[in-house]
Amino acid sequence: MMDNLFSEKRRLLVPLAEKLRPLRLSDVKGQGHLVGEDAPLTKLLASDGMISFVFWGPPGTGKTTIARIFAHEKKAYFVPFSAVSDGVKEMRTIAGESERRLEMQGEKTILFIDEIHRLSKSQQDVLLPHVERGTFYLVGATTENPSFSLNSALLSRVRIFLLKTLDREALKTVLKNGLSALQRRIKKDAEEFLISASMGDARILLTLLESAAESTKEKEIPLSVFEGIAQHKALRFDKDADEHYQTISAFIKSMRASDADAAVYYLARMIEGGEDPRFIARRMVVFASEDIGLADPNALPLAMSSFHAAEKIGLPEIRINLGHVAVYLAKAPKNNRAYLAIESALQEVKKSGNLPIPLHIRNASTDLLKDLGYGKGYAYPHNDPEGAMQKKYLPKDIENRKFLSE
Repeated sequence: MMDNLFSEKRRLLVPLAEKLRPLRLSDVKGQGHLVGEDAPLTKLLASDGMISFVFWGPPGTGKTTIARIFAHEKKAYFVPFSAVSDGVKEMRTIAGESERRLEMQGEKTILFIDEIHRLSKSQQDVLLPHVERGTFYLVGATTENPSFSLNSALLSRVRIFLLKTLDREALKTVLKNGLSALQRRIKKDAEEFLISASMGDARILLTLLESAAESTKEKEIPLSVFEGIAQHKALRFDKDADEHYQTISAFIKSMRASDADAAVYYLARMIEGGEDPRFIARRMVVFASEDIGLADPNALPLAMSSFHAAEKIGLPEIRINLGHVAVYLAKAPKNNRAYLAIESALQEVKKSGNLPIPLHIRNASTDLLKDLGYGKGYAYPHNDPEGAMQKKYLPKDIENRKFLSE
């Protein structure tokens, strides 16, 4: 009797997101490209084979859930490992136990590593031989691009599966299941708010819903309750994570395409996400020369002024300056000839090295150098423009090379 009471009490304490965790692949929402009919994971689950793989995607999209379902369906022993709190010692212990389990019981092991991007080099080195031999199968989960965090040897032995941010339909289904479990209702405005506030993360949605249900006894939870709990929708923007690079990339490419609306949108995301305004301004300074260049000489000094402003003004006022310059750069005519010219010249220097500088443009600072022919025959362009035009200024081996396109 006591055991039953204890189990019931534990069940009541389990967070809603955990209670509603799917138990079958068919119950996973928003990832049809991976778990739908004829999708890769569905096929892999139906086969006799096993591979190591890594789930890459935003939080709350089902990475851990799918890993657990996969291990259960494959009848494999599931071992969770934290790249944050566990180390090489624990990894070697798991490897030894997995080997004994395989030899004595014929049972395969799935080592699930959450936040796999946090693995150290030594941890990756320990993993590698066991993944190669099949001591255990590795299933990782990460919110960051594994190409930047895992070494090439480990990457070559795993398959990467990309999970998508949950769309509106998937979130509405999750919300419907949550309301059913709590035996509550909400109106359309509250539904819209929850879906927006969750940012594609099912866990956030269910946590907000559960918190709201705990804070009021009303059967129909009003919008005001959700607004009071959510307060501020913090954008998912880790300055050391992949989202940081993706957003600045979208910002630059929007300006390059002269789409001012998209440019200020991505600028707003960076500002709201806590990006350093100086970083944004630096990128605009580079953009002004790389993409606008000769088409508008005012772009570079204006971009530089935004950087100086970012250093002296700071948030929140700097948003106005950054927005002003971002729109100007987006609307400005584009010309990357100067950028391509320096890139081409750098490639030539790397290829041909320090070729001899023509004698007539060398600096004849001493009598000895004059005797050696330094500066001899130099035509001063202001006094002899025609003579200057007839001279060659590049080293002899590349004297006809063109770096600046017409």
